[in-house]
Amino acid sequence: MSPQVLLVRLAAPLQSWGVVSRFSRRDTQPRPTKSGVIGLCAAALGLDRADDLGALAKVRFGVRADHPGTPMRDYHVVGAGRFPVRPRDVITDHRRAAKLATSMAAAEGVAFGQHELADWYGAPKYIGSEPDSGALVSKQLSRNALVTERWYLADAAFVAALEHPDRDFLSDVAAALEHPKRLLWLGRKACPPSGTLAGPLIADSIEEAFRRTALLPRQGNGLSPSLRPWAWVETTPGTTTASPVQDQPVSFDPERRTHSTRWEVRTRVTIAENATEWDVIP
Repeated sequence: MSPQVLLVRLAAPLQSWGVVSRFSRRDTQPRPTKSGVIGLCAAALGLDRADDLGALAKVRFGVRADHPGTPMRDYHVVGAGRFPVRPRDVITDHRRAAKLATSMAAAEGVAFGQHELADWYGAPKYIGSEPDSGALVSKQLSRNALVTERWYLADAAFVAALEHPDRDFLSDVAAALEHPKRLLWLGRKACPPSGTLAGPLIADSIEEAFRRTALLPRQGNGLSPSLRPWAWVETTPGTTTASPVQDQPVSFDPERRTHSTRWEVRTRVTIAENATEWDVIP
């Protein structure tokens, strides 16, 4: 069967495609990852994280950087102040427990955070005896702020390509991207996509689909696009100049999240003079 390609427009004020992310530092790759784009499509189709990815995991993937965007670091502070109260704070400090009970009693209906705990987490910290009552209480009534580093791509626009022989399957993915069953974001929940996602379906290879499709319109204050943008296209292992990438999704199940290695080549794309323009709703 001849290859079929679905082009996906990935554009927004902010994007973030992390690979090595820890709590205090969340990075972003300079381009969308296969894992991130397949996760986007899985969410649009309404798949649960534990569901089998099926044909989504078997697509050949490529991405073209029409507007690479500008890396941006976010100064982000979390964890300071007295509230919200953690379960262990209430358990070990009668003063907090009393204040929380008062605020809940004054609330109409069920107050936010009011629920029964099957168990409590964490170990009490900085515990000591209260001088008057002798009750064990927490000596730390407030928490220090933790500064985290979060990276984004600002004013970027990419074209992702999904190649598969089943045109009907790609049509279903395209329809789901425009009418998603779950919320969609470009790598991180703070980065919702803007405008149309699903592009044209092209009966050809990824390389030809990139060549035959015009550049995306410029985003925000981004730099003028290159007439020969870079593209990264999945290929077979052992291909000359190919590099390994550890972003082939196997399972998104939180209990056994797994990725494997795939191979890709980086190349310049020369856009054809008669390239098809985008029909984009901003």
